Amino acid sequence: MLHSNHMVSASSLRPCPSSSPSSRTAIASCSSRHFCNFGFNPKWPPINPNQSRNLSFSHVYGYKPAIFCALKDVKSSSSTSHNGNALEFDVVIIGAGIIGLTIARQFLIGSDLSVAVVDKAVPCSGATGAGQGYLWMAHKSPSSDIWELALRSHRLWEGLAETLRDQGLNPSEELGWRKTGSLLIGRTHEELDMLKRKVKQLSGAGLDAEYLSGADLLSMEPALLIGDNCGAAFLPNDCQLDAHSTAAFIQKANRHFKGRYAEFFHDPVTDLLRSGSNGKIEAVQTSKTTLYSKKAIVLAAGCWSGTLLRDLLREGKTVLDVPIMPRKGHLLAIDNFSALHVNHGLMEVGYVNHQALTLAKDFEQTSSVSMTATMDVQGNLVLGSSREFAGFNTEMNEFIVARIWERASEFFPMMKEISFSDIKSSSKVRIGLRPYMFDGKPVIGPVPGLLNVFIASGHEGGGLSMALGTAEMIANMVLGSPGKVDPTPFLVQGRC
Repeated sequence: MLHSNHMVSASSLRPCPSSSPSSRTAIASCSSRHFCNFGFNPKWPPINPNQSRNLSFSHVYGYKPAIFCALKDVKSSSSTSHNGNALEFDVVIIGAGIIGLTIARQFLIGSDLSVAVVDKAVPCSGATGAGQGYLWMAHKSPSSDIWELALRSHRLWEGLAETLRDQGLNPSEELGWRKTGSLLIGRTHEELDMLKRKVKQLSGAGLDAEYLSGADLLSMEPALLIGDNCGAAFLPNDCQLDAHSTAAFIQKANRHFKGRYAEFFHDPVTDLLRSGSNGKIEAVQTSKTTLYSKKAIVLAAGCWSGTLLRDLLREGKTVLDVPIMPRKGHLLAIDNFSALHVNHGLMEVGYVNHQALTLAKDFEQTSSVSMTATMDVQGNLVLGSSREFAGFNTEMNEFIVARIWERASEFFPMMKEISFSDIKSSSKVRIGLRPYMFDGKPVIGPVPGLLNVFIASGHEGGGLSMALGTAEMIANMVLGSPGKVDPTPFLVQGRC
């Protein structure tokens, strides 16, 4: 909830004079870089972690450089210092995905600290904008280390939606919010037994959960045709968001905090500057400016976080390897697909196993496709999903996209009557690189050996769903406030 005494016009931030109108427009909206018309083979070069750290994202992808800069009324919290190209903030956040934006929001609404967000691109240009947008608990386990964080985030998202309603706003319009409920679908005796146990576990953990027989499942989702031996775990309170709408909403709300918030986009970080007296990291050096931090620097750069941290530290004495890997995913979004309508968020049981699938000796050959199906607020069908280790390559793999269609056809037979080539013109492929950690848990907390530096990354496909809980955890750590969730499982110590 925003405090009214900090809410002002977005004019408290303005583009630098050198920014062109076209580049300002690109910043104001979410990037569509990961949305490809099907059949078009994108020629974006893969991002090489061994490239020079001074090679800007704008150079690699052809964007025109532009940044937002704070006005001169940013005083004690954020003021020019040291040289003409330097600014000072309490908190500097590296990364403008959903994690970085919600961390900024948490500091703005929960303290009087000033915040800067810096990114080599723009919001929604990474995994955030390429995701399916679900806030589902159905595929999570109460016995896992991420359970409390996921549950806390889920409740915070529900609270935000309720707050918007109380303010006379429509969460569907502002966030793309849909309370669809989710169905985790099984098709074998073994899967159905597992689902019955899962429903019992979820109910015991305090969630509304119900096991549905095949007849009940098909009455809720008539388009399904998966045989007599089927069933599902049903969680009626699971929700969905539109990632682009949500990121835009949070960004707009952050900009209302006059004099305390600034954005620096298309401005890659090139170095961390240490204080000569105590070795403390005192500033973030970007391609265009120096951002001094009085209290904390937060690294929230998704799958690039580990590589960026290694690059930034390679000339110092600190040796730290946070092994966050990019895990590539494809989703198929079909506009106005009237032949099929789903009433809930759907996911096959196999997704749970595929999500955890790893072959440590040969990551390049590890891939999986699981059926997921959702309808967004515009009525478009979104099918997924794939997981593969392909480095930082973001090019579309047509074989995987075709496999997503084929897998969905095994659950929705009417799709077999439609030629895949007929829907290409109305389809888009979303491609994202999920930040993956070997143990399946995000890394959240202070970076050992670097005073005042924190990391928040490694959420894999759960960045959106765990964003608000992660933001709360980081802010509590920096502010020294008691936390709602035990941070121990997410700390760097003992894992890297």
